[in-house]
Amino acid sequence: MELNEAIFGRRSIRDYLPDAVAREAITRLIDAAIQAPSAMNLQPWSFVVIQEQSLLDRISHDAKTHLMSERPVAGLPAHLDERLADANFQLFYHAPVLIVISAIAQGPWIVEDCALAAENLMLAAHGVGLGCCWIGLAHAWLNTPKGKKTIGVPDAYVPVVPIIVGLPKAPAPAVSRNVPEVRWIG
Repeated sequence: MELNEAIFGRRSIRDYLPDAVAREAITRLIDAAIQAPSAMNLQPWSFVVIQEQSLLDRISHDAKTHLMSERPVAGLPAHLDERLADANFQLFYHAPVLIVISAIAQGPWIVEDCALAAENLMLAAHGVGLGCCWIGLAHAWLNTPKGKKTIGVPDAYVPVVPIIVGLPKAPAPAVSRNVPEVRWIG
């Protein structure tokens, strides 16, 4: 797939087939992720791959419970309350894979570094016909001591990007984009 085709065609997918994703495909996505630039080339990332649906269901439940308990502090839009309170809503849309990108050390640019790796991973997924979505709602819980323990990351690590991956049930339609505000100087 040509680069601009990947950039303009990638969408957040929230409806997946139950089919497993081959380990080799996931490895290729991670290989693409680590090609991202990072501040001072520190490459501060680590990857956890979760494919066990019962664990994904448990993480979804715990993350939703955490969000609801932190609701006034979290600053989430009110329309999410009903969805989070729905016992049938699975935070990961029943995708067969969750990849959590964590920073392995504290530093001023770890979020940016992990986000750059995430974008590479998501473009690579689209390029091979997989769908993906950054699940920001899982982030706060993954950064709790219980969340870190559940996904097996050391206490000093910082989970930054939870991305679900799988085969999309259907192609996602194009999404309109706002006209960018651009200020030209010189």
